[in-house]
Amino acid sequence: MKITDLIIHPLQADHGRLTWTAHEPFARAILTLVEIRTDEGVVGIGEVASGPQPAVCDMLRMITPAILVMDPRGHVDIWDRMLSITTPRRGALFNGDGLPPPLPRHLRPQFLAAMAGIDIALWDIKAKSVALPVFRLMGGTRTDVFTYAVGGMYAKDDTPGSCARELGDFAKRGFKAVKLKSGGMSLEKEVARIRAVRDAIGPDVQLALDVNAAYDIDECIQYANTVAEFGIAWLEEPLHWYLQPADYVKLANASPIPLAHGEREWHRFAARDFIDSGALRYIQFDSARFGGITEGLRVGIYAEQKNVMVQPHSWPHLHAHLASALGKGAYGAECVPEPGAHPIHHRIFSGGAYYRDGRLHLTEAPGFGVEVDWNQVKSLTV
Repeated sequence: MKITDLIIHPLQADHGRLTWTAHEPFARAILTLVEIRTDEGVVGIGEVASGPQPAVCDMLRMITPAILVMDPRGHVDIWDRMLSITTPRRGALFNGDGLPPPLPRHLRPQFLAAMAGIDIALWDIKAKSVALPVFRLMGGTRTDVFTYAVGGMYAKDDTPGSCARELGDFAKRGFKAVKLKSGGMSLEKEVARIRAVRDAIGPDVQLALDVNAAYDIDECIQYANTVAEFGIAWLEEPLHWYLQPADYVKLANASPIPLAHGEREWHRFAARDFIDSGALRYIQFDSARFGGITEGLRVGIYAEQKNVMVQPHSWPHLHAHLASALGKGAYGAECVPEPGAHPIHHRIFSGGAYYRDGRLHLTEAPGFGVEVDWNQVKSLTV
């Protein structure tokens, strides 16, 4: 089997209203769909969640000639070949080795994002070629995995009751764990939001907080000790983007709440250092942002050896397969129940992993099991 073509579908859709995390606004959903075709008619679908979209598409176009005619089932060889474009290579100058010249440093995040879309599509092809779902190809046997629902984005004129109603509805729909966006307002206002949510979901539903890197160490210690009374399951992305594993160790030693981190890290080497620090109870990664399923699996296997639970970020139709394959090493996969939060996914995909009774259920459909509505893809392409 050989790769014959890579087709890029840059998609965008309005959210319908402006919302914020503590870090950034969300008015328009952006997703880059990657379609890889083969000489045997097997087609793989991948996706890229990172941006900026024009730069990611440029990177995809750069990579395409380097992987054409390669066997798509050899995902490790392809992954290593792609990554080599980001580093100096002996004989690479003046196109001496047939690959693009070493990538400029400032484009590395966009390149790792493009790699993610390709790698996801390769896993889809690999599993489809043997008529298996991805989780079974990886050795997974669990046909359902735990999930939690995320909500509570900031919107102008919202009140604590707004996020309480949203997350309370998740609990009524059977979710046994929910996650609230936090960190964007004063400590007093955050406490009011958290209290309202806890009251709405009751004492038996897990409540996690995602602060999107809102705090320095001292601020986060104060925040964690203040909100711990509400029975917080974990504190996600607690520290500013430039703070490193040693800083997380300081926070972990002073925080009564377990820490989760990893969705913004580009690769397994950064994840390794956070895992080795001992500061984290949960390691997150995002296979659609950086590196793909291959890199996510590497992080997960390493984390299990270090007794750190795997908790992938978003994209449940992908990450439920990884969670199944990682067995007891995985906490579960994140779920975004509201269609408006991911308007592209809800329009272009059907099938695949589905939610019921607090669990994500996997099907026996080959690959990731999703069907693509190409008419919707066409309507959303920019």
